[in-house]
Amino acid sequence: MASKPSKPAGKRKPAPAKKAAKAKAEALPVAKPVLSDVRAKIDQIDRNIQALIAERAQFAHQVGKAKGKLAAAVDYYRPEREAQVLRMVVDRNEGPLSDEVLVHVYREIMSACLAQQEPLKIGYLGPEGTFSQQAVLKHFGRSAMGLPMASIEEVFQEVEAGNADFGVVPVENSGQGTIQITLDMFLTSNLKICGEVELRVQQYLMSRSGRIEDIERIYAHPQSFMQTSSWLRANLPKAEKIPVSSNAEGARRARNADDAAAIGGESAGHVYGLKKVVTKPIQNDADNTTRFLVIGRQLFPSSGHDRTSVLVFIHDKPGALFDVLSPFARHGISMNRIESRPSHQAKWEYGFFIDLAGHIEDESMQAALAELESHSAQIKVLGSYPVAVP
Repeated sequence: MASKPSKPAGKRKPAPAKKAAKAKAEALPVAKPVLSDVRAKIDQIDRNIQALIAERAQFAHQVGKAKGKLAAAVDYYRPEREAQVLRMVVDRNEGPLSDEVLVHVYREIMSACLAQQEPLKIGYLGPEGTFSQQAVLKHFGRSAMGLPMASIEEVFQEVEAGNADFGVVPVENSGQGTIQITLDMFLTSNLKICGEVELRVQQYLMSRSGRIEDIERIYAHPQSFMQTSSWLRANLPKAEKIPVSSNAEGARRARNADDAAAIGGESAGHVYGLKKVVTKPIQNDADNTTRFLVIGRQLFPSSGHDRTSVLVFIHDKPGALFDVLSPFARHGISMNRIESRPSHQAKWEYGFFIDLAGHIEDESMQAALAELESHSAQIKVLGSYPVAVP
């Protein structure tokens, strides 16, 4: 009698009893963590973090000793090294915290470690509560000493005189373009750009009473009026617009009368005791961002991801601008930005501010600038500095 053909080999089906047991196990609720156990674990992690921060501070102090006897805090500060550390933080980040949050935490740790020697003195456009002050805090941390100045010109002057170690000045806004006074200062100043900060700017309408029906006049920096023009036109078309040197100065004036308001950041409202007239920001562009420059007295080495800013004065001849730009293209250097300003040296003569990808020490940058010399009246390297970290 012939035997039955065997079934092809395949995956064996689970026995009904095992299948039912598995389904029952999956249906069981996961035990809730015990709150006291979770808190105890967090406390232990906090102790470990605190011990590691203290250890880091000790090593940072040893770095200062290794550099020998230096004159001041500015001699210890290395923006290229800070940028490298923060980029490694971003590269290592796997969540759940955002890159921006972790960078902020590490920036404060580095700021506190550096301040063991002596806090850095940073000049900015004041008074207290301006976006420039926010940019200082973002870039240097809260352990640096902020020095509010009355004008952008004064920030340059105090850094050049050595009364401030660095300065932070606005240079362009994503919606309104260049802050011309900052560029004009570089025409005559010998200071160098040492870094950049990108700050998300939220503009609020604030007043002492917080009632829109009370408002007859509004104080703000001219840039802020431009950044909020659509909302003001739709909601307060008859209110008098009074330009002031900074939004913080506007907030300081608005705190003295119920019929006055100011435009500015939340920090200015906290400093001067103002209430939000509307809860949401009023700027035209939801992604409103201002770029700030960090200015100092020297150039720093490459961080590995840098930007170089140059000022080029050209001869007045046909094709002059092409002659300026073509060397960068030939040497594979990307141009991030170009802006022209009157040179203030001769009528109808202009200087071109150019931002380039790379560092002044790069061979390609050196070659391009050497080639450019024959086509320009003057080349001024304004700085090579790390690209802004989030």
